Amino acid sequence: MASTTASAADTPERTGSPRAKGIYRGDLGMWSWVAHRITGVLTFFFLFVHVLDTALVRVSPNAYDTVIETYKHPLMILFELGLLAAVLFHAFNGIRVMLVDFWAKGTKYQKPMLWTVVGLWLVLMIPASISLLGRAATELFGGL
Repeated sequence: MASTTASAADTPERTGSPRAKGIYRGDLGMWSWVAHRITGVLTFFFLFVHVLDTALVRVSPNAYDTVIETYKHPLMILFELGLLAAVLFHAFNGIRVMLVDFWAKGTKYQKPMLWTVVGLWLVLMIPASISLLGRAATELFGGL
């Protein structure tokens, strides 16, 4: 009678570390995957809240105006900066993920593409951060 399980003698020897490195195994690819999922969820929740607060205008224009007024608070401006950071990273990394998945050489170039994503993200986030943080400071301390 044949057995479906292999004996210890039939099992091939493993070479290298027990945790082999790969595109999604503890390397940068895995962390970009985690960040991509987190930024996607954050963007989804923002869109959900945005639909709700926009729908509020049909229920009570005064309540809508009150909600919109709270968005001018410096703390909300920081959340807006976080939203921008999440959306930009998610968009650029999404393009990278598509290239890794659908381009034959995508896995070979996934690390340089990730560094390109990070570079583009920084190039756009630095001036946006200066602008939004300046607006938050103006709201907090008044016109300087």
